[in-house]
Amino acid sequence: MTKFFITSPLEQFEVVPFISVNAPILGQFNISLTNLGFYCIVVVFLVLGLHFVANNSFKLIPSKWSVALESAYASVQGMVKDQIGYTNEIYTPFIYSLFFFIIIANLTGNVPYSYTVTTSVIVAIGLSVMIFIGVTTLGLSIHGVHFFSYFIPSGTPLALVPMLVLIELISYMARAVSLGVRLFRNMVAGHTLLKILSTFLYQLFNAGILVAALTLIPFAIFVALIGLELAVSVIQAYVFCVLTCSYIKDAIELH
Repeated sequence: MTKFFITSPLEQFEVVPFISVNAPILGQFNISLTNLGFYCIVVVFLVLGLHFVANNSFKLIPSKWSVALESAYASVQGMVKDQIGYTNEIYTPFIYSLFFFIIIANLTGNVPYSYTVTTSVIVAIGLSVMIFIGVTTLGLSIHGVHFFSYFIPSGTPLALVPMLVLIELISYMARAVSLGVRLFRNMVAGHTLLKILSTFLYQLFNAGILVAALTLIPFAIFVALIGLELAVSVIQAYVFCVLTCSYIKDAIELH
C-alpha cells in the first residue's frame, strides 16, 4: 500500500489502456479503451444523466434538480448575453454544453484515484483548436474576405502594415493553444500539489502517534486546498466559456 501512495505525482496524468483486447485479425489487431477514453464516456453519461434526472416532465412543481439546472442555464445565458450580445443567443446551447462538459470533467477528476479528462493535452488543446477553427470559419462565413481586415487595425500607417499584420496574425493563431493551455495548466498544477501533499501526509500519519497528532494541522490546510481545487474546477470552466464567448464576439463584430 505504501508503494501505491509514493509514486510520482505526474503518474496520475498518464494515459494507459483501461481495457485491451487482442484479436488475430490482419496480424495482431489490438483494440484498447484507455482511461482517458473511459472517463470521457463517463463524463458524457454524467452530463446526460444529470439532465435526465432533472427533467421535470412538464410537472407544475419543479424538482430541486430542475431548479438547479434552470439556474445554471440562466447563468450561462446571461454570460452569452453579456459577452456576445442579445442578438446572438443562438450560441447559448453550444456554450452551455461546453460549460457542463468541462465542469463535470473537472469535478469528476477530484474523486480520488479517478482520471481528470481536462489534464490531458489532447483534450484541452483539442477543444481549444476546434473552437479556434469554428470561430474562424464563423468569421469567414459572415464577413467573407473582409474578415482579414481584423489583422489590420484602422488608421495604421502603410509602412507599418506588414509588421502589424504579422503581429496580429501570431496573436490570433496563439488563441488555438492558449485557451486549452490555460485549462490544462491550472488543472495539472492543482492535482499535482494535492498528490504531493497527500503523499507527505500519509507518511506523517504513519510515523507515530505524536507526529500523527501534529499532522492534523497541515491536514486541515490540505482539506482547505481540496475545497480550493473544487472552486478552481468551477472557475476554470467559467473562464474557458467566457473566453470562447469573447472569441465568438470578435469573429462576429471584428473587434
